Amino acid sequence: MWLDRTLFERKSAPAPRVRISPAERLLRAVRALAGASAEMISHTETPWASVTFAGSRHTMVLRFAGWEACDDAEHFRRQLPEHEFTIPGVLVADAAASIAHQILLPEPWMELEVDLLLLDD
Repeated sequence: MWLDRTLFERKSAPAPRVRISPAERLLRAVRALAGASAEMISHTETPWASVTFAGSRHTMVLRFAGWEACDDAEHFRRQLPEHEFTIPGVLVADAAASIAHQILLPEPWMELEVDLLLLDD
């Protein structure tokens, strides 16, 4: 006699909780601030420490392609230094964006290099 397993109720184990790192939260916040036209080209994270603080320095390169996207890039560059990031467990102490490359013809695009300093709470 074979047992029909479809007749029994099966309870699945709860999905494991995935903890999102501060670096991933920072990437999501920068992408949201930059807008949908921004493409993340690269991201590097290096540990940082002083006598009184510890944290990490993040460098990102974002590419904006098209006239409207270049306007978004300029808006993002002006807005970034004053933006208040809300990332649990860290404080964004410094944020700056500079133009890495810009081409106007045949199609305009701009690359911004973004530097952020995160301090651990």
